Amino acid sequence: MRAKHNLSITPRLRVLSEDQKETIFQSVLEVLEHTGVRVDNNEGLELLSSAGARIGPERRVHIPSHLVEDALASAPRSITIYNRLGEQAVVLEEQRVYFSSQVDSTYFFDPFDRTRRKSVRADARLGAVLCDALPNIHMVSFSSLYKDVPGQIAIRIGHKDTVMSCTKPLMHGTGNFINLKAVAEMAAAVVGGWEELARKPYYVHYAEPLSPLIHTDEGVAKLLFCVERGIPVIYTPMTLAGCTAPVTGAGCLVGCIAESLSGIVMAQLKRRGAPVIFGGVPTVFDMSSSIVSYGAPEMLLWSAALTEFGQYLHLPVFSTAGCTDAVTFDQQAAAESTMSCLMAALSGANLIHDVGFTEAAKSASLELIAATDEFISMIGCIMKGMEVTPETLALEVMDAVGPGGSYLGEEHTVLHFRENWFPGLMNRRQYEQWTAAGSLTLGDKANERVRQILKEHQPAALPSDVVAELDKMEKSWWREVS
Repeated sequence: MRAKHNLSITPRLRVLSEDQKETIFQSVLEVLEHTGVRVDNNEGLELLSSAGARIGPERRVHIPSHLVEDALASAPRSITIYNRLGEQAVVLEEQRVYFSSQVDSTYFFDPFDRTRRKSVRADARLGAVLCDALPNIHMVSFSSLYKDVPGQIAIRIGHKDTVMSCTKPLMHGTGNFINLKAVAEMAAAVVGGWEELARKPYYVHYAEPLSPLIHTDEGVAKLLFCVERGIPVIYTPMTLAGCTAPVTGAGCLVGCIAESLSGIVMAQLKRRGAPVIFGGVPTVFDMSSSIVSYGAPEMLLWSAALTEFGQYLHLPVFSTAGCTDAVTFDQQAAAESTMSCLMAALSGANLIHDVGFTEAAKSASLELIAATDEFISMIGCIMKGMEVTPETLALEVMDAVGPGGSYLGEEHTVLHFRENWFPGLMNRRQYEQWTAAGSLTLGDKANERVRQILKEHQPAALPSDVVAELDKMEKSWWREVS
């Protein structure tokens, strides 16, 4: 979503003033230098120590501001992601906005019988095929919490089944370092080797620190492995206001940024120019229900502020939208998904993840993904802005039609009316027409679209020799758990 800057402007949402951004940045530097972060990984600790960071008791690392500034100077401002066909698919930079789905979780809403059940391996293919067909879903992510696959190898199975059924870039975590190595080996096999994977990556790895202010051994190991192999990596915390971060928005943001930036420092010390994506998920820990809220207005506001701060630092930004606290795809889900996607797009976040999560990430809904694909299309219309040219001003047409005339028969109307947005799932029929067509709700029509895509869409197949190699890998994984 990007406007033609010479003809129109892209609508923008502004949350922070320049003074506020500077104050937040100075506060982050103070936290990193005074409070410090704990680094449980030996290589990460050595990288920081050798660069001049002060190491205190219990692996507490105090990072001077010049190391942060140096890391920001070498971190890339643009990161390009490809699809598995080797074609450029996503460019994370400036105001470019892309959305990533979340096709499964612990529970899954079956699109065929419309029941909520535990996720199984077969769901990976359903989500992959759906997202391969949806035009406004740019990347695909998954949890692989399958009840019919051992947890030790589930994420590998999920990656294999998804990459075989979808050409779009994939983005996900791996739980542990062993699974990351296995997934990376699989990704290299898909594209023809490690060098090709680094040159045209289709896989983005998701790693996390542990809030508050801890870089775990596995988290840093995964970060540095990706840096070494040239795999783009999101290193992003989830700071929970009042639980793992201060309860106030500004405090929650400072904690989130401190964790993300200190990870970027380690990554750039390992290899200057390493493709690391800044970001985080700052939200509230709901004190009444004890859930981590994915629909809170605070998350929308704080995520927009985090995006604006990432732009202040000239870094590609990871954010969150398209998700809901509703337990199913209902009116609440539609409202929360739409509001979050619009806020994320208006803020200019680059990689927006979690489209499809319901029940505060406990469940996933393909219908929500299909409907949000349409919401994103509507938002894309808004993000184009308004083109102002002699042709669009239409003064000659207005003069020809005059007062009281009609524009329906004008050539100008015929030439341009298709430029307006038309719904695929949203209703524009009156009540009698709607009832005659079956009285279908948005949820009904989203379900129909999901089932139609799953029946008809045929993703491009992997070469047979690559499939054989992945099958061979899977056999070795099952031997690990037998």
